[in-house]
Amino acid sequence: MTLEADVLAAFPAEVQIPAQLVADAVAASSATSPRVLVVLDDDPTGTQSVADLAVLTRWDVADFTWAFTHIRENQTKPAVYVLTNTRSLDPAEAAARNEEIVRNAVAAATPAGLALGFVSRSDSTLRGHYPLEPDVIAATVAAETGEATDGVVIVPAFPDAGRVTIGGVHYMRGDSGSLTPVAETEFAKDASFGYANSEMAKYVEEKSQGRFPASDVIVLDLNIIRAGASAQDPTISAKAIADALESATNSTPIVADIVTENDFRALALGLEEAERRGKKLLYRVGPPFVRGRIGQEIRTALTSEEAFAGNTPSTAGGLIVVGSHVGVTTRQLNDLTAAHSSARTIEIDVEKLIAGTQTAGEAEADVYIESVVSDVVEALRKGDVIVHTSRLLIKTDDAAASLKIARTVSAAVVAVVNRTLKTFPPRFVIAKGGITSSDVAAHGLEIRHAIVRGPMLPGIVSLWEPVDGPAKGIPYIVFAGNVGDDQSLTHVTRKLSATF
Repeated sequence: MTLEADVLAAFPAEVQIPAQLVADAVAASSATSPRVLVVLDDDPTGTQSVADLAVLTRWDVADFTWAFTHIRENQTKPAVYVLTNTRSLDPAEAAARNEEIVRNAVAAATPAGLALGFVSRSDSTLRGHYPLEPDVIAATVAAETGEATDGVVIVPAFPDAGRVTIGGVHYMRGDSGSLTPVAETEFAKDASFGYANSEMAKYVEEKSQGRFPASDVIVLDLNIIRAGASAQDPTISAKAIADALESATNSTPIVADIVTENDFRALALGLEEAERRGKKLLYRVGPPFVRGRIGQEIRTALTSEEAFAGNTPSTAGGLIVVGSHVGVTTRQLNDLTAAHSSARTIEIDVEKLIAGTQTAGEAEADVYIESVVSDVVEALRKGDVIVHTSRLLIKTDDAAASLKIARTVSAAVVAVVNRTLKTFPPRFVIAKGGITSSDVAAHGLEIRHAIVRGPMLPGIVSLWEPVDGPAKGIPYIVFAGNVGDDQSLTHVTRKLSATF
């Protein structure tokens, strides 16, 4: 067994860094040339570590103009999230979407006099279109602005959810202080995005098919991130990080060790210094990176009152939609159904759905979906409703076929949510699973613009406030499939429910 304490023993202690120090550095850099981070989020769970930022589920130039105006008028932190949902798309579709978003962001920023930085936010367990998405973003930025990318900074760590990078190796925390290399977890066996390496430099080589050899990857280990430890001087760490990036050119991959929030802040100061020196960087990261990069304080978990702030809660029941199939989600669903005995549980039978789609050209499947909607609406009049897809995961070795099945199921979930919303709006909506929560937001609830208000649990699970569309004012909870303990879904539901 690998123990975190043993691995960390080889490295310095963390450098204590207040968030305001990072915020001040960012503000100083933006004083002469205002800059906004555009976060291309491949599923909506990337917002769970931030608060009070704009979120877009559409990306026309007008949508970016709305977001940039919101930042200026409300003096919020300089970042906007764009829900791309590319983790559910094939590579060609993902590439086209990334390109379109970058083009439109630049088109909106130019007349506003804004400089942009781009963040490709993806999974803390390394699933997603890498290196495709950073490649496309870098190429599009070059085409639109003439600016070449020197380095791609890869930071998948998500300590709040038990994902840390130490000595260049990405781990998942377990019980009693243990660490498991992430390639040895269920996530590495993902049908669409599986991988074999936990050492980040080797992961880069594997996924780039040798285009970036492991030996060419710059590794910012904790000796560099925490270089200022003995003097407790953040400027020493910042200089060490910036110095280590001097050789980066032509999208050099750069991986960073992260164990704590102070490590994120040290990295942010170093990246700020490197960019001040002229380095052009692009980021491929897990959820908490942006919080650290913009110098945002860690938001405490929202209370029940804050979740409904400014809006009168409906007397209807809440709708909990569960689409993820990872082990932790199934355990969370079991805990919720056992604890919340008054909630009605309704299952979407995936085998019946797929069979209906294949045999009757959607008609049979639509009849089945309508029957589910009728059941959900009836149950919402009495209390909370849990809608979940059948727990039997239909697997295929064909990545394209796997994505097609996932889309068929997600489309059914979206239809159930959308028809329910327009018949009998629920008190709140929780969506469990990355692809599920993305499709529910953009299509089920027809959210175009939202504000992420903060986490429902410490550091994880975000609440969005829709600011337009039929779901305006209904709290929407984005709950990743792979975060939390077995009771987390139950805790969040209890905060929002009127009958639990």
